[in-house]
Amino acid sequence: MHRRTFLKTGAGVTAAGALAAPALAQGKIQWNLPTAFPKMAPGVGTNVTTFAKRVEEMSDGRLSFTVYGAGELVPPFGVEDAVQQGNAPVGHGPTYYAAGKNPALHWFTGVPFGMTSNEHFAWLRWGGGQEVWDEIYAQRNLKPIYSGNSNTQSGGWFKTPIQSVDDLKGLNMRIAGLGGEIYRKLGVNAVLMPPPEIFQALQSGAIDAAEWVGPMLDQAFGLQKVTENCYLPAFNEPGAGLAVVFNRDAWAELTPDLQAICEAAALAAALEVQAQFDYFNAKAMGELAAQGVIFRPFPDDVVAALRTAWVEVQDELTAANPDVARVRESYDPYLAQARDYAGAMTLPLLAGRL
Repeated sequence: MHRRTFLKTGAGVTAAGALAAPALAQGKIQWNLPTAFPKMAPGVGTNVTTFAKRVEEMSDGRLSFTVYGAGELVPPFGVEDAVQQGNAPVGHGPTYYAAGKNPALHWFTGVPFGMTSNEHFAWLRWGGGQEVWDEIYAQRNLKPIYSGNSNTQSGGWFKTPIQSVDDLKGLNMRIAGLGGEIYRKLGVNAVLMPPPEIFQALQSGAIDAAEWVGPMLDQAFGLQKVTENCYLPAFNEPGAGLAVVFNRDAWAELTPDLQAICEAAALAAALEVQAQFDYFNAKAMGELAAQGVIFRPFPDDVVAALRTAWVEVQDELTAANPDVARVRESYDPYLAQARDYAGAMTLPLLAGRL
C-alpha cells in the first residue's frame, strides 16, 4: 500500500506512505476515507460518517478515519479506483458506481425488479451473496463490507407526465445502475451524473427527468422545485446497497479486533441508515405532497415494457460475463423464494393494513 495517511501518536504530524507496523505499534492509525456522496447528505452521506464515528469510539481511538465527501479527494465515480490503486486504504459508496469494471457489481447494489433492502441483506448474510461478493472483489484486491441500503426508491421526477411508453422516447434522464440500460431500450437517453449536478441539470433543461433516491434525499436536493411530477416506485431500483470497501492489503494490516470493529460498525451504520430512510422518507413524502407534488404510479404499459427490457438486459449480461452468471446462480433462487414469501406474507399484510 502507498500514499495512505497515518497519524503518529504524540507526534502531531502525518506521514504519507508510512508503514503500517510502526503506526500500529504506536497505538493509533488514521486513514483517509473518500465517499462517493456529499458527506453530510442525509442517509447516503451520513452512513459513512456514522461508520467512522463508530469505529473510532469502539476502538478507543486506535483506528480513525478522515471522511472526504464526493470530489474532495477523488471523483465520485473514482472511489473504488482510488482504493484499488492504493491512493486510499478504504472508500464508501454503491458498488454500481464501479460497474464499468465488471457489470456483476450491479447485483451488490441493486438491480431492476430485484430484491428489497431486507431481502438483499438476507441474501448477502445467509444466502451466499457475501461469499460471491468477496470472490469478485478479490480480483481487484478489494474487501467489501455491507453498510446499509436506501430502501425502495422513487421512480423519478419528470417535467411532463408519462402516460405511455411513447412519452419516454427521446427523454434525457439522469439515472444510475442497470435502470439506465432498461430505459435505453425504451428510447430514453440515460445519463449518469454525480448527485451534486442533478438539480442544476434538471433546472437548466439539460435533462428532462431525474431518478435520484427517494423523498428524503429528493427533497434535500430540491428536485420538487423544478417539477411536481414524481413517479413511484422505482421498479428499476427497489433498493440500493451501500458498502465500505477496503484495499485488501490495508485490511490485512489491521489486527483481528480492529477488523471485527470495522465489520460491527458497518452493521450498526446499516441498521441506522435503513431506519433513517424509512422514517424520513415517510415524513418527506407528506411534506412534499403538502407542497403540491403529485406522486403518480407508472402506467401499466410502462411497467410491462420495463420488465421485458430487464429480462433482455440481464440475459445479455449473463451471456457476456461469467461473473454475472456466477452472481445470478446465487441471487435468482433466493429472489424467487423471497417473491413467494412476500406474496404470501408481506403483500397481504400491507393490503389489509391500508
